[in-house]
Amino acid sequence: MARTLTRRGFLRLIGAGAAAAATASTGVLRAAERRAGARVPNVVILFVDDMGYGDPRCYNPESKCPTPHIDRLAAEGVRFTDAHAPGSWCIPSRYGLMTGRYPFRADRHRIEPDRMTIASLLKAHGYATCCVGKWHLGLEGEKKPPAEGPMRGGPVDRGFDYFFGIHASLDIPPYYYIENDRPVACPTGNVEDSNSDGWTRIQGAFWRGGGIAPGFTHDEVLPTFTDKAIAWLQRHHEQTPVKPFLLYLALAAPHTPWLPAEAFKDRSQAGMYGDFVAQVDAAIGRVVATLDKLGARDNTLVVFSSDNGPVWYGQDVERFGHRSVGPLRGMKADAWEGGHRMPFIARWPGSIKAGTTSKALICFTDVMATLADLVGANLPDRAGEDSISFLPVLLGTKVAAPPRDTIVHPAGLFAIRSGKWKLIEGLGSGGFSKPRRRKPEPGEPRGQLYDLEADLGETTNLYAEKPDVVRRLTKRLAEQRKADRSTPKR
Repeated sequence: MARTLTRRGFLRLIGAGAAAAATASTGVLRAAERRAGARVPNVVILFVDDMGYGDPRCYNPESKCPTPHIDRLAAEGVRFTDAHAPGSWCIPSRYGLMTGRYPFRADRHRIEPDRMTIASLLKAHGYATCCVGKWHLGLEGEKKPPAEGPMRGGPVDRGFDYFFGIHASLDIPPYYYIENDRPVACPTGNVEDSNSDGWTRIQGAFWRGGGIAPGFTHDEVLPTFTDKAIAWLQRHHEQTPVKPFLLYLALAAPHTPWLPAEAFKDRSQAGMYGDFVAQVDAAIGRVVATLDKLGARDNTLVVFSSDNGPVWYGQDVERFGHRSVGPLRGMKADAWEGGHRMPFIARWPGSIKAGTTSKALICFTDVMATLADLVGANLPDRAGEDSISFLPVLLGTKVAAPPRDTIVHPAGLFAIRSGKWKLIEGLGSGGFSKPRRRKPEPGEPRGQLYDLEADLGETTNLYAEKPDVVRRLTKRLAEQRKADRSTPKR
């Protein structure tokens, strides 16, 4: 059967009096019926950078980072506890979110010119589409932007009507803003390396030296992105208030450089990182408050998540008593859970029950099929190959099977998740945590197998004790890696 039963399919079943034959429960059918004559919802994706599973207090009550606005979203919506990035660092995570496709299937994680994105999908269904923030999926000439002429391959070539942002992370030169497909000002100046005492080289106020545009300052990027997103929302409300919209706000924080404004200094108990998280939370609060002010609250699906885990070492935990990944192991770039299990919250008043928690296994790649379901679209065969709709989960419906049965994690070491089991091909983290990779000692297993229901912190390797599980997951992983496209089973 199809990957999802679409909204249009639900309505056909209702009209034919065949609702009893649907695989979904009556809760989804009633929700689809309510929306039948209603305007499709706006969609706002609030995507932060390098925030850990244990940073928001709604995920970790012992967090030393104040996050009242993220916590409010959770209180007014559904909080997922088993949501995953399709890659444990910036580029693959974003590729998977945009395309509904595992990043290891792509060439350098650049979005192919003819590939459907969540923006082009919704644009084809009448949405105004806006991207503000960090792109990091390739732009022609991004290292030497042209003074005149377009920079191809960016958001406006991949389904977005409007873009304002930067080409990559805020610690990767050159530093300049881009509006639509042209630089606002070319990086004709130069800035030196930046670091902070008391932190590792890649923490604190870290950025790499290089080209910089006149007037560009790193500490103004977070408020600038927030202002631009709010201005676009207000402009859309004034000019085309009836037209639904997609806003993808990809903040470049709390990724380095950690540059909390004066008003946020000492706001947390986790140093400059925690203070910067507090500022990110306040930025999210400003955007959500704008939706409320414009009367868009009830008809907007707001999704909040982070692209991957944080850069937060064991010595940072000891120093501040703050676990940025909460109960998980690892951090950014790792195959361990701390690299890719993400806070993921969705709010849609009247459709998503407030204050709920879901244990459903989902991946960022699933956003595309979910949005297709939302607007009643059928995805083409060559779009969203690794995407499975979790709309029934959002709407609080019990389904016969979980949204997906596996997730593949293409970190430095490949991993696959199936049910409670997680297999990692090799020893070590595969990422930033040490050891990154190591050879097995004599008599030691050559890979890792964890029972995440009993051992969320991945402390006990069961690879040698569960050979049948290892063989099954190894075979499934090989099938997924070899396949031209995935065929997830329901």
